[in-house]
Amino acid sequence: MKPDHNKLYIFLIYLVLSLTTIIAYEQVRLNDFVNYDDDIYVTRNPQVKAGITGESVFWAFTTGHANNWHPMTWLSHMVDCQLFKLNPVWHHLTSLLFHIVNALLLFWVLRRMTGAAWPSAFVAGAFALHPLHVESVAWVAERKDVLSGFFWMLTIAAYVRYVERPGVRRYLLIVFALCLGLMAKPMLVTLPFVLLLLDYWPLCRFQLEHQSKRKALPQFQSVRARLQKFSFWRLIAEKIPLFIVVAVLSTITFVVQLSTMPAILSDKMPSDIDVMRITSAPLSVRISNALVSYLNYIVKMFYPSRLSVLYPHPGDSLPIWQLIVSLLILAGISVGVIYMARRRGYLVVGWLWYIGTLVPVIGLVQVGAQAMADRYTYIPLIGTFIMVAWGAAEFGTKWRYRSIGFGITAGMVLAALLIFTRAQLRYWQDSLTLFSHALAVTENNFIMHNKYGTELLKKDKLDEANRHFNAALKINPLYPEAHKNKGKVLLEQAKYDEAIAVFSELLHARADWPQVHYYLGVAYVRKGQLNQAVKQFKATVQLSPDWPEAYHDLASVYLLLGKYDLAIQNYKEALRLNSNYPSAIKNLKIALEAQTKINKSIKKQKKAP
Repeated sequence: MKPDHNKLYIFLIYLVLSLTTIIAYEQVRLNDFVNYDDDIYVTRNPQVKAGITGESVFWAFTTGHANNWHPMTWLSHMVDCQLFKLNPVWHHLTSLLFHIVNALLLFWVLRRMTGAAWPSAFVAGAFALHPLHVESVAWVAERKDVLSGFFWMLTIAAYVRYVERPGVRRYLLIVFALCLGLMAKPMLVTLPFVLLLLDYWPLCRFQLEHQSKRKALPQFQSVRARLQKFSFWRLIAEKIPLFIVVAVLSTITFVVQLSTMPAILSDKMPSDIDVMRITSAPLSVRISNALVSYLNYIVKMFYPSRLSVLYPHPGDSLPIWQLIVSLLILAGISVGVIYMARRRGYLVVGWLWYIGTLVPVIGLVQVGAQAMADRYTYIPLIGTFIMVAWGAAEFGTKWRYRSIGFGITAGMVLAALLIFTRAQLRYWQDSLTLFSHALAVTENNFIMHNKYGTELLKKDKLDEANRHFNAALKINPLYPEAHKNKGKVLLEQAKYDEAIAVFSELLHARADWPQVHYYLGVAYVRKGQLNQAVKQFKATVQLSPDWPEAYHDLASVYLLLGKYDLAIQNYKEALRLNSNYPSAIKNLKIALEAQTKINKSIKKQKKAP
């Protein structure tokens, strides 16, 4: 094939990758924010909503908010708010743009390393279109996935350029891209190990006796023939600066999170604290869940059905047969790829890529209440896609119609993935749809029952909401968040004494829960006990100083009590946090006018003989 034609069909691959990804995800523009971390990251985050300011940038690099240190992710959200405010269309399209670029970069690096255009195109297409990646693209709070994925691809691209022509400047570009990636999501800690895997295949930089015997596809030519071979220890030494970067930024992450832990805990609900404590579960439980999850991800890769935003952690109730089956299958695959490693390097590299990049999120150190999560597959599945693509390319090399047959098969597979992705994307259109679908495809999901009930409560569907709160408590009777929401239902039903009893009992268990203080304050206001309400609202703003509604309601109580100076002070705090707060603006004027009249009256009294 002539070079010009070669460039033409490579350009067409880039074009088709872009267009098919747009077709798969175009309806994301119709989706709203969801009330599941989107509020923490964007919609109720005053620092992010302020856009790019000196204060917000400093906050991004020093905060452990949302129990993470990822300043690049915060800056990304801030730029969106600076440009688009809280219009969800553009927040979603920004994530989609990153995803498209990631797929194109993945194709570039694989083709650059292997010279194999069509297997590289299949891997990039599967990455772009697989429904397991809908969560990373359609969930605004998971911007960190597509953003860190972008820096992951840039780091590998920089590494490919470096190994082609080593130099200090090119190496520094690798370090820089890795730093940015780690500041987008700490999951990139495994990237230096992946670069070592790429040294083995497809770059073949290892100086090993058996390399000349490794079976290769003759029509696939790459840059590796031009690369100098090194010993294993030399390649390890080459990665030492990258390991140092990982260690330093991981330490910074830990220190920032540790320094902000009291604030994090004060913002957390008791239910979230209990979720965090799952890390204290026996190691055997965590290992068992990790092994089963490794296999479940592979099953969902081939059969992406019953996908959910949350898969409840089974705890110690995991069936033993699942563990045995998972262990046998994973061990069998591992033995097989090791046996074929000399002749088929793509198998061992793809498998170790999959196993290794999942380690930070597989649950050995458990964070959250999930057994597994679709978003965790964003980078790891590239490894299994490589195994499938290059395995299929090698299979039937002597078959006369091999190219046509595999081309049609690959096209059908990618078309099916596109259809499944469009179907899965519909469940992300709003919070009610998302939570309802999660309940339909999972069992014992008390968190989703509570989330779904919360959305119904917002729509004043009190009885239906209460049923879901009761369902959550039936699964987990000690779940405080569901108890709190039952108190809110009582509040809306004007059963103030019962609501006060529920909130007071929750505060007896844990006194530093700002939301419960707030709703207890609301209950006291509606019952007419204003002094009691003041105490609860003051406790709320002390525990959660970035909550404008709490300042507003505290000010409103002071206004009713005739304490206009305190009302003015708290209305101003509410407006500092939310300058577009109509009720605060209106009531502040009332308080100022009332205070002015009092001041004039006092002056007249002083002047009177």
